[in-house]
Amino acid sequence: MTKMRATFIGFGAVLLWALLALFTVGSAPTPPLLLNTICFSIGGTLGLMWAWFSGGFSQLRQVRWTTYLFGALGLFGYHALYFSALRMAPAAEAGLIAYLWPLLIVLFSGLLPGEHLRLGHLIGAGLGFVGAAVIITGGGSTGFQAQHLPGYALALLCALTWSGYSVLSRRLGDTPTSSVAVFCIAAAIASAVLHLAVEETVWPTNTIGWISVLALGLGPVGLAFYVWDIGVKRGDIQILGTASYAAPLLSTLVLVVAGIAAPSWGLAIAALLITGGAVIAARASLRP
Repeated sequence: MTKMRATFIGFGAVLLWALLALFTVGSAPTPPLLLNTICFSIGGTLGLMWAWFSGGFSQLRQVRWTTYLFGALGLFGYHALYFSALRMAPAAEAGLIAYLWPLLIVLFSGLLPGEHLRLGHLIGAGLGFVGAAVIITGGGSTGFQAQHLPGYALALLCALTWSGYSVLSRRLGDTPTSSVAVFCIAAAIASAVLHLAVEETVWPTNTIGWISVLALGLGPVGLAFYVWDIGVKRGDIQILGTASYAAPLLSTLVLVVAGIAAPSWGLAIAALLITGGAVIAARASLRP
């Protein structure tokens, strides 16, 4: 596989993640942990089938259990927080806050040994958090509503979870792509146990709900993990990192086109601030 082809494959994950909010909204009223269970079961099954047909099962025995635990917690935590945030706050606004993760990845990377925080990192972080503030203080399509603050807080925790997971994963070394299937299955089991303990079981109530749940498991919470893993390991990671900054804009645009989010200047400004802040911080990282 050429580097360019792997890069294009990895970019497919960005396109799939842009649909995450849309399908999450469509899956209502299924509760977050049950949604986690269904989606990760689908995504993990896809991965195990791929590992079986490609002969990758032998590689799974070589992966340390701590890596499996770390990967499962990362996937479980991010999606449980994301699904919960979009159940408790408007999808476009909560989704934009959750998409602070590309910016936070760049910012946290500057704290790693041998790295340095630059002025561009701080400016980018400032712009990103101003964008989040625009949403929280009522610059989005819904205006300020105190009942949405818990959802916004969960969205911020979601961004912190995925960015922390992504930065810390650099210290684990290379693992086979097929190991993502184990991450998914473990996350599904953990979600099922917690669902039975704390949630009421509510299945999708109509065709759109079931299609949305299946689409989540097949795409943003399934195939996306595998193509992203291929892209970052075999493709141009700098190009992929830059492409990921388009995710908040694409996700917001999808919600507006679908009629789920109302277009507004506040929403547009917040999206541009969050995306622009990530780009500025990334450019600072590329400087010698």
